[in-house]
Amino acid sequence: QVQLVESGGGLVQPGGSLRLSCVVSGSFFRDSAMGWYRQAPGKPRLLYAGITSDGRSNTADSVKGRFTIFRDNDKNTLSLQMNNLKPEDTAVYYCNSVPPKIGWGQGTPVTVSS
Repeated sequence: QVQLVESGGGLVQPGGSLRLSCVVSGSFFRDSAMGWYRQAPGKPRLLYAGITSDGRSNTADSVKGRFTIFRDNDKNTLSLQMNNLKPEDTAVYYCNSVPPKIGWGQGTPVTVSS
């Protein structure tokens, strides 16, 4: 059974940085497009950054130039480097395949506040 374990969230001031990590158990990861989703309070869970199995990536316009998604297929790890964070980035961040096919993990909360 594939499992997702996200980590790296926390409280950060506007303009700060965080790096999120997601460890994916099993052999599913290597051949799958993966992504980072986020869900702000009262809003739907949406995809904000995606990366194909061979490393081509894309990000939503609202985070383009600030967020970078990358993967390590040898370590079954998906990462999200977030720079110049803004209060509107506050959300719980989840990883999953694109489209989502795995049971959701607990996510990692990110709070951007002064």
